Parts: sequence; C-alpha cells; structure tokens
Amino acid sequence: MQEIYCMETLSFLPIGRQYFADVRKDGSVYVDKTEYIYQLCQPAFGGYFLSRPRRFGKSLTLDTIHQLFAGKRELFKDLWIEDKWDWLQTFPVIRLSFENIGHEEGLRMALLIEMSAIAATFELTIASTSPRQAFRELITKIAAKTSKKVVILVDEYDKPIVDYIDPYDFKKANEQRDILKYFYAILKSASNLTRFLFVTGVSKFSKVAIFSDLNHLFDITLAPRYAGICGYTQTEL
Repeated sequence: MQEIYCMETLSFLPIGRQYFADVRKDGSVYVDKTEYIYQLCQPAFGGYFLSRPRRFGKSLTLDTIHQLFAGKRELFKDLWIEDKWDWLQTFPVIRLSFENIGHEEGLRMALLIEMSAIAATFELTIASTSPRQAFRELITKIAAKTSKKVVILVDEYDKPIVDYIDPYDFKKANEQRDILKYFYAILKSASNLTRFLFVTGVSKFSKVAIFSDLNHLFDITLAPRYAGICGYTQTEL
C-alpha cells in the first residue's frame, strides 16, 4: 500500500531556516524551487521584486540564489538545476538583509556600517560618508576588483519603514522612507555593473525609489508562473 504524506507528518520541514546550506546538510525536507530560480537567474540581466509575508521563505530563496551565483554546486546535488547551470561562471554577491541591520539608532549610520562590513569581506574599504555614495562605491569597487558584474540581493527592503508604521509613528516612517529612496536610487545608475538584482519585502511603497526609478524591476509578486517560488503548498489528495 502506498503511504501518503501530508504536511503534519513531515517532521523535518525547515520552517524558519534562512540558509540553504543548513537545509541541504541536515537531512531536512527541501521542496525543490530551483526551476523557478533558474527562470529568474538565467537571463544575462534580471531585476525582480517579490512581496510575501514574513516567515514565508523569502530569505531562504535569496540565500539559494546567493549560493547558486557563488558556484556551490555541492549544495545543489540531485536538484533540478544541477545539470543546467554553468558552475564555472561565478559572480560576487552583495547581500543586504534589513532584518539584521540595526537601524533603531539611526538608519544612515547603520547603512554606512553595513556597507563597510560588506566591503571588508572583499578586502576593500569605503571612504564615502553618505549611504547612497557608499553603496555606489561598494558596487563599483567590487566590480573593479573582480572584473565581474555584481549580484545584489536585498531582503526585507521595507523593514525600516514598516517598523514605524505598526506603532503609528508616521513621521519617523516617512523619514526612513526618504533615506531609503536615495539609497536605492543608486541601483539604476549601477545597472551596467549589475548581473542580477532581487529585492524582497512585505509591502510595496510606491514612493520608494525601487519602484519610482527602477523601471527595469519586474514585480513577480502576483505573476502566476512564480506563484510557488517560496513557501509550501499543501494539496488535498
């Protein structure tokens, strides 16, 4: 008799896991999303936005993309994408997670600290004193050092805004929005140095530069072909 599994019986579903390597190495159940990811990442350039609720697998999706562009083939063994991706072609990755950037003491300073921390992983330093110019400097220097275009992954792009909407501090939320608008605006002028751009969040603020300036950014939030890119779908049998 064939045994049928449902969500309740899968004891090793990696709920809340953010790192692809952790999911693949500890025997957890991984629902193969790599065909979706291949469709996003295969073109010579792609820029995408995805909105989903928190704890819905956005961070894990971004980390999967990170490991793909880093050429970590061993993590993709037996997955759909393994024999279809060019593993010899790697790209430097800038990964920004606003879940981890402590903006409470000042978003501008937090962004500068994060830019410097990312630069240090490439053995680079940042001299700019504004977040926008520091972001531009980071992208430019990484591209120059590696002689490759840069992959940019932004997780929870809207968290510094959303954190102040919930307690109804709209003045602070607007201040955060304005800082982010100028910060993200640099992505348009840096598109010639960008191999792939993916931005996630829980909402879509039209007055943030990601949507007002980046006309090449494709919103896949409601796109049917990407409906299953993250999260789990339970089907009644």
